[in-house]
Amino acid sequence: MSTILLIEDNADIRENTAEILTMANYKVLTAADGMQGVQMTFEHHPDLIICDISMPVLDGYGVLHMLHKRNALQHTPFIFLTARTERTDMRKGMEMGADDFITKPFDAMELLQAIEIRLQKASRLKEDIAQGPGAISALLSVSGGGDQLEALKNERNTQLFKKKQAVYSEGKHATNLFYIIKGKVKSSKRHDNGKELITGLYNEGDYFGYTPLLSGGLYQDSAEAMEDAEIAMIPKADFESLMNSNPAVQRRLIQMLANNMAEKEEQLLGIAYNSLRRKVADALLALDKKYNAAGSMQFSIDISRDNLAAVAGVAKESLIRTLGDFRDEKLISIREGEIILEDRKKLARLLN
Repeated sequence: MSTILLIEDNADIRENTAEILTMANYKVLTAADGMQGVQMTFEHHPDLIICDISMPVLDGYGVLHMLHKRNALQHTPFIFLTARTERTDMRKGMEMGADDFITKPFDAMELLQAIEIRLQKASRLKEDIAQGPGAISALLSVSGGGDQLEALKNERNTQLFKKKQAVYSEGKHATNLFYIIKGKVKSSKRHDNGKELITGLYNEGDYFGYTPLLSGGLYQDSAEAMEDAEIAMIPKADFESLMNSNPAVQRRLIQMLANNMAEKEEQLLGIAYNSLRRKVADALLALDKKYNAAGSMQFSIDISRDNLAAVAGVAKESLIRTLGDFRDEKLISIREGEIILEDRKKLARLLN
């Protein structure tokens, strides 16, 4: 069931529109003004937003501007619901990134059809610009390269890596694409003073190490097993052959890398300017999202404090102190070294 956020200051219109959407089998969230709408978007990440333009405190244009400052929300479908019919108003909204305009008074079917079209387009877009360590799999699946990918990873030499054993090292020539059959792997960079920053987390079924293969250069970070792992080693020549034989893959791979770069930039901004509490909360939620794909409420995070500090970009001592504060506030619990997220919603609020 798709979730729709309706931002509308007129109570009658808000209630009537919410009723229409609920009857159409959508989960509906409502906000009475722009600021409340922005806060609810950050907290709930709806699948689509319907927003009035003329509102007190923060108008619709302001809402759209604030949401597009968050990379994770830039592709959320956004429909203006407005009494304005001036061409200049519509042009301004479209230039800012709005997906559609529905003019009041509106027909229910007109609204529902616009919503369905935008949700379908957003679903295709997510496939086209898949992001993250597992993106190679999704990328080739939507490009008709799924069978080639299976052939790429099957019948390969596999290697067993012990916990903390290096998979590749920064500065070495890139020679392989790696596929994780079992275990977890991290990539990281280390400063001259010895401090570590984790640049990627990888799980079973993920590919990693493809960026330097595309650039024909050196590994820009190092990778090591976070636990005992079994990894398939795919030679550079085989990977390049697959890329060169599929132009659709090439185009989508460029889009994916551009989005990964934007994510890295946001990560660096967060490390530079976020508060200590926000950095730690962000790291915990990122690990939960990565390793708890099923969304289990009982999921626990088994990670060393050194690695968790490197994910958050903070000192280990500061991390331990903040985890203690979170435990006292009932946001997490700690059992035998493992961290259990007790209140994900309150942790998410620390990010806003």
